[in-house]
Amino acid sequence: MVLATGGDRHNSGMDIQAPEILVAGGGIAGLATALALSRQGADVRLIEQAAAFSEVGAGIQIGPNVTRILRNWGLEAQLRRVASFPQELRAHDARSGRELGRLPLGERSERLYGAPYACIHRADLHSLLWQAVQERGVPWQLNQRITEVQQPGGKLAVHTEGGEVFRPALLVGADGLWSRSRRALGLEEAPRFSGHLAYRGLIPLAAAALQAQVTVWMGPRLHIVHYPVQSGRALNVVAIVQGDPPANPQDWDHAAHAAHLLQCLGPVCAALQETLAAVPHWRLWALHDRPPLVSAAQMGHGAVALVGDAAHPMRPYLAQGAGMAVEDAQGLAQCWTETGSVAERVQRYASQRWQRNARVQARAIRNGDIFHAQGPVAWGRDAAMRLLGASVMDVPWLYAGPP
Repeated sequence: MVLATGGDRHNSGMDIQAPEILVAGGGIAGLATALALSRQGADVRLIEQAAAFSEVGAGIQIGPNVTRILRNWGLEAQLRRVASFPQELRAHDARSGRELGRLPLGERSERLYGAPYACIHRADLHSLLWQAVQERGVPWQLNQRITEVQQPGGKLAVHTEGGEVFRPALLVGADGLWSRSRRALGLEEAPRFSGHLAYRGLIPLAAAALQAQVTVWMGPRLHIVHYPVQSGRALNVVAIVQGDPPANPQDWDHAAHAAHLLQCLGPVCAALQETLAAVPHWRLWALHDRPPLVSAAQMGHGAVALVGDAAHPMRPYLAQGAGMAVEDAQGLAQCWTETGSVAERVQRYASQRWQRNARVQARAIRNGDIFHAQGPVAWGRDAAMRLLGASVMDVPWLYAGPP
């Protein structure tokens, strides 16, 4: 979805003293951060490297740790207009179709965690955040790809390909997996290919009965998840298999064919085959991540802070990539209101966030191993889910929110 193609611009080559905070990246992480900071009264400018604000992809799940923040930002009504709110999560064996376990969501999520569990199309979440940012009057610019970040004498100078130089008090890197802002912290390593490929598609409601739950199918070296989005008007389907990386790792979105997916999946049950056959078009993502964080210095130092995938890209097996970005935004905004220098507030933010993000990254990797397990590990997984059900599928430390 393309949201804007113009905005507050400056002539190339200008030296720009304002704003107090420059947020680099107009995706979910950047918009959430700009919104959270502006709500605290900060002087924020948002820049995006592309020619338009847009979001690609399909659906995402956002747990109560995230919907609680959106509610506190005054976005609950907007969220309820575009999201779906499943009543439970069901896990099945992909080969036999046998049900393995259930986790109640719905009222239970509100009762235990104070907020709902939601499923939403990425473009819808992006759109409602963008609308909120506009309503707060945050200035923005497009076609602003960062080329270099300098800190002579401790003062920031952010250079872009258009020849402009921004001189904010704080740079927030929200520029995603292939972030250039990371270099300002001395972080030069490239993301790693996970060995997993994600096929994503949407089934219009006309082609699928409304399903008021998240459904997960697990099998050897694969898993599939589907859930309603767009207020129940479509079913989002994600099939993840193990495979070889693409020739160009940064060319992350490819047209994909159902025949290739089915070949990778192998034999699956009839109910799952029927769902997959109803997807009219597939897109393919090669999943990349980074190892779990090991220190606060990987999230911020001096006058530079990182949020979302720029700091901690993670595998989708805990459904928290966007969620941790929203949590980062809220955490940074809270620290910005506290006393101290810019460097002290950045250090406080990084120290508060890095361990939780690292835990989510590690748990997501572990979940992927469990979902794709074979042999004795798969047998143990299935037995635990059948016997213990919700107690092994719930994640209280995550959904209750950051400490």
